[in-house]
Amino acid sequence: QVQLVESGGGLVQAEGSLRLSCVASGIIFSDHVMGWYRQTPGAQRDLVARITPGGSTVYADFVKGRFTISRVNGKSTIYLQMNSLKPEDTAVYYCNAVHMRHAHFPDLGSWGQGTQVTVSS
Repeated sequence: QVQLVESGGGLVQAEGSLRLSCVASGIIFSDHVMGWYRQTPGAQRDLVARITPGGSTVYADFVKGRFTISRVNGKSTIYLQMNSLKPEDTAVYYCNAVHMRHAHFPDLGSWGQGTQVTVSS
């Protein structure tokens, strides 16, 4: 059974920083593309960043230069370092794991329960 457990969300002031973590179990971590997505009420879930087993990354334009995704394969863990946070970054952040063969179809993978990030102005 796949489990993705996120942590690290919370309340922070604008221009502050947070680091999210996601620990995966029940998968062969090194076979999976890992990603962070975010969602606000009434909106679709959007890609924030994703990282391949080899460490190649993709970022949404709205976080480039501010957020950094990383992974430690030996710990089955990914991180999202978020700097220079803005009020518009407020959302629930979800961790996703999808097998490499379905890399562009995150809904074919698994989701964590989400962690709330709130940025005050």
